[in-house]
Amino acid sequence: MARVDLNCDLGEGAGHDAEIMPLISSANVACGAHAGDDATMRATVALALQHGVAVGAHPGFTDRENFGRKEVALVESEVHALVLWQIRELQAVARSLGARLAHVKPHGALYNLAARKTSTARAIAAAVRQSDSRMRLVGLAGSKLIEEGATAMLTTVNEVFADRTYQPDGSLTPRDRPDALITDPAVAVARVRRMVHEGRVRAVDGTDITIRADTICLHGDGPHAVEFARAIRQGLEADGITIGA
Repeated sequence: MARVDLNCDLGEGAGHDAEIMPLISSANVACGAHAGDDATMRATVALALQHGVAVGAHPGFTDRENFGRKEVALVESEVHALVLWQIRELQAVARSLGARLAHVKPHGALYNLAARKTSTARAIAAAVRQSDSRMRLVGLAGSKLIEEGATAMLTTVNEVFADRTYQPDGSLTPRDRPDALITDPAVAVARVRRMVHEGRVRAVDGTDITIRADTICLHGDGPHAVEFARAIRQGLEADGITIGA
C-alpha cells in the first residue's frame, strides 16, 4: 500500500492550527523569524504531540513585514547562522516537552532560493546536519536543496504542493502571478492524486513534468486551508493511500 506524508506550515498565527493538526502527519513550526515566538512554538509542538504529528522546524528570513516571502541578500555563512539559530530555538522548546524534531523545511523566499541556489542549499543542509543529522531535510522535489541534502548525507524528502502551480522547469509559479495558486479543492485533489500515483504534474504551459511526491504541502495560512486539508486527505485515503510522516 502506498504511503505519503501530509505536511503543513503552522505556528504562524493563521488561526487554523487546531483544525488542521488532526488532518496532517507532519507540522512545520515557525521558529521566530518570519513568524512565531516561544509561546506559539510551545503551543504548536504541544498540539502536534497531542495528535501524534511529527514536528519539524520551519526557518525563514527574519522579515515579518513580508512574512518571509521576500528574498534577503545573505552570504552562505549568514544563511547557516540564521537557520541554525531557528532550529536550536525550536529544539529547546521540543526538548522541554519531551519531543525531538523530525525534520527541517525552509519557509517562503528562503525555500525558493534554496531550491535554485547551491550555496543557500548547502548552508541549510550544513545547519541541519550540525543540529541533528537524524533530521530529514524537506525541499522542493528535484531541487538544489534535495541535492545538497544528499551530499551532506542527510535523509531528504521531496515535497510537492497541493495549492500551487508549476513552471515547466519544476519550480513553483511566483506568487505575484495570477495563476500561482489553486483555489478549487477538487482541482487540487486531482493534481495531488496524479502526482502520487503517476509522478507527474501539468505545468502552466500545458506540458507534463516528472515529479517525486514524498510529502505534500498544505498551506495553513489560506482562507480555505482546512477545507483543502480535509479534501486532500479524504481523496488520498479513498485511493487506499496511507497518510503518515
